[in-house]
This record gives sequence, structure tokens and C-alpha cells, in this order.
Amino acid sequence: MRLVRYGLPGQERPGLLGPDGGLRDLSGQIADLGPATLDLATLDRLKAIDPASLPAVDGPVRLGACIARPGKFIGIGLNYRDHAAEAGMALPTEPVIFHKATSCMTGPEDDLILPPDAARTDWEVELGIVVGRVLKRVSPEEALAGVAGYCTVNDISERAFQLDRGGQWTKGKSADGFGPVGPWLVTADEVPDPQALKLWLELNGERRQDGTTADQVFGVAEVLSYLSRFMTLEPGDLVTTGTPAGVGMGARPQRFLKPGDHMVLEVEGLGRQSTRVTEE
Repeated sequence: MRLVRYGLPGQERPGLLGPDGGLRDLSGQIADLGPATLDLATLDRLKAIDPASLPAVDGPVRLGACIARPGKFIGIGLNYRDHAAEAGMALPTEPVIFHKATSCMTGPEDDLILPPDAARTDWEVELGIVVGRVLKRVSPEEALAGVAGYCTVNDISERAFQLDRGGQWTKGKSADGFGPVGPWLVTADEVPDPQALKLWLELNGERRQDGTTADQVFGVAEVLSYLSRFMTLEPGDLVTTGTPAGVGMGARPQRFLKPGDHMVLEVEGLGRQSTRVTEE
């Protein structure tokens, strides 16, 4: 199942894409795609519905983030070998954890408005995991069985905030618009191997990132199991799992986002984002 949220910002409604690619409205079945409805039992109920029985949504519509405000938006840093190398950092022996403010989340085609004091804003195409059941001190196998689905994430990062002002990653990754999520939440049954997905990002038509989740230091199951030792994961929580090499900070010379730039990015099977950069 490919689930979406569509409509104006703050007025999004839940929907799904049928086999023909047509958008169908789910608001008669669930209020939204968020913590209250992203448990595995609810998803199984939605899978049993014939999409043709749902109201069709006509015309072009804006897509919002494919999940509503999760209880947690967790990031995993330095989780690709080539990205750690380009950053000049040692491979972590345990997952590097940070949080992104849920207020940073936005739609897959919304503009990115740079913060007025931004100096080195960067891109990071990533695989996002959406949790579908309570995970607390679980094994990797149990963790993988508790995944609701997967989505495309751009972990936009202001390096000056992240690295130069106290070394706090959350501060550099949480500005409004720094979390484009979607376009789709693809349920886990349609992603047979999350460790075999290609992911890429282009800036102004030039391929900057081109990787595969096979190169992750810590895979999906291991990341979720690890997190569950230190916090309880709940339905709707979003975990974004790191980025391959090719970020602006690692380029020589370095290259950061500026007004007029256009990012296009995709995780295989999970849909494509298109983000234009503007300023206030």
C-alpha cells in the first residue's frame, strides 16, 4: 500500500494510491496518518479495503509529509561508510543518535525557505522507517517485524548550527522545512529487503549522491533494536537512517544550498521529492 496525506498545509487528509496510480480518499476510514492510526492492525484493516470503493480525488493536489507529527523523529548519523570517510570521521562503533524537531517536517514538493542566518545548509537523501508497534528492548528480528513502512526523507542540515555552535546536531537539523518526508508511506510488505534500495539526489540536474542501503553500517533491524534499548518506540515514530557520500560539506570545494537551487531525490520504490530553495 502507498499511503499519502494531501491538501493545504495544516489541512491534510489521508489517502492512498490505487493500483492505477489514482488517489483515493481515506478520511472516511481514518482521521489521519499519524501515531493513532499507524499501528499494524489498522494498516491491515486498510489493506483489506478495495481502493475502487473509496472516493476518488480529482485534479492535482499538494502532498504533505506522508505521516502526521510523529511522537519522535530520530536520526542516525554517519551510517554509511563513504559518508563517514568524506566527513573525516571514524566509523561509529554504535549508532549515532540525534533528534529532529517534528515541526521541521514538510511535504515532498514544498519549497525550502532558508533560515535568515543560514550559512552552510546541506542535503542528505535518506531511507526513513515508520514504526508500527511498540518496540521496547526487542531483538533485530522483532524490530523488523514491527515496521509499518518506509519513506523517502531529506535530512536537511545547517552545518554552521550543527558543528560550529556547540556541536549539537539537533540544533542544525530542526529548522522549519528541514524535514521533507514522502511522497508516500510504502507499507513494509511491499519492501521485501530494506537493505537493497538505491537512493540518489541531484542538485540542479547534477547527480550528487548515488548510493545503496546495502552500504549502511547499521541496518534497519539493528538500528531499531538498538534504539529500543534506550527508549520505547511507538507507532508512527519516524527514524531516518543516514545518508551516503555526496553531501555539500564533503565536496571539494564545498557546495551548500542557495536560493534558486533545485533538489530532486529518491529512494527506490518509495517515491521522488522535488524541492526548490528560496529565502525569506
